[in-house]
Amino acid sequence: MNIKKICVIGGGSFGTAIANIAATNSAQVVLWMRSEKQCEAIIETRINARYLPGYRLHDDLTVTTDLKKACLDAELVFVAVPSKAFRVVMAEAIQYISAGVPLISLTKGIEHGSFKLMSQILQEIAPGHDVGVLSGPNLAKEIAQNQLTATVVASYNPILRKNVQAILDTPLFSVYGNPDTFGVELAGALKNIYAIVSGMAVALGMGENTRAMIITRSLAEMSRFAQGMGANPLTFIGLAGVGDLIVTCSSVLSRNYQVGFEIGKGRSLVQAIKNTGETAEGINTLKMVKDKADEVGVNMPIVNALYETLFEGGEATDIAAKLMKVAHADDVEYMLGG
Repeated sequence: MNIKKICVIGGGSFGTAIANIAATNSAQVVLWMRSEKQCEAIIETRINARYLPGYRLHDDLTVTTDLKKACLDAELVFVAVPSKAFRVVMAEAIQYISAGVPLISLTKGIEHGSFKLMSQILQEIAPGHDVGVLSGPNLAKEIAQNQLTATVVASYNPILRKNVQAILDTPLFSVYGNPDTFGVELAGALKNIYAIVSGMAVALGMGENTRAMIITRSLAEMSRFAQGMGANPLTFIGLAGVGDLIVTCSSVLSRNYQVGFEIGKGRSLVQAIKNTGETAEGINTLKMVKDKADEVGVNMPIVNALYETLFEGGEATDIAAKLMKVAHADDVEYMLGG
């Protein structure tokens, strides 16, 4: 493998962190962002003050607002724009990306209306390009702090998986592989819902037993939904599933956890989103997953309880109680060989 230029589209926290890792590993990396003001500030200070304040970026990392310049001659492209803008940005970017260049999504979300994951959007926009996703328990600020972190690159192409591992793997950032692109990406989108519930539970003063119950039953619910959608439920016991679920349900650095915490403190949904200051993908994901679960007939009591609380006037304090009223099913719904 001898990739000369890497493009990262999207200058948020995770896109910036991944671009910096690749640049630190001696790759030529260009980071594209929309904001001219933000771009100029990074060029001057080498710090992304909006998303990763206090952490200096590698001197060789190039930052630009020129999408054509960022994409031209790139031999690997990472995409880290919010799900609501993903299709529009990539529809423009693909005209500047050479045929066959692999595309890796860093975005955890589901497209409104179509229920398509980001990799599916890439496959639609860019036929003939290998597509993958990067997901896992990856809080960007901890990556910037050089905390030990692991992630998962998922692609049906084993060569692409190995190339991404070589580009991003460091002594402090381990990259594991998985062929189940759909399952890894779905796990990354679903866990945001349950981080909101966990944040609410903490704000309401519920104990560790309660949070353990919420996380564990969330994992069962995620896996059940994924299996109904055609993913491999065993993917959910890995980093992209239980790993990402634990960190987003436990860390104050998680945007979705923060939104839930604000709601648990009595703020409205609008106030909670305003107070956190960043996009919480779990809110939009909740609506779409609720509709899809009803459509395909998958039982999701936590999703239903949170939806009722946020959009139908239910009380936050009722969520845990509602879970206690769920008909007692098996603890592990699918055992190996069962």
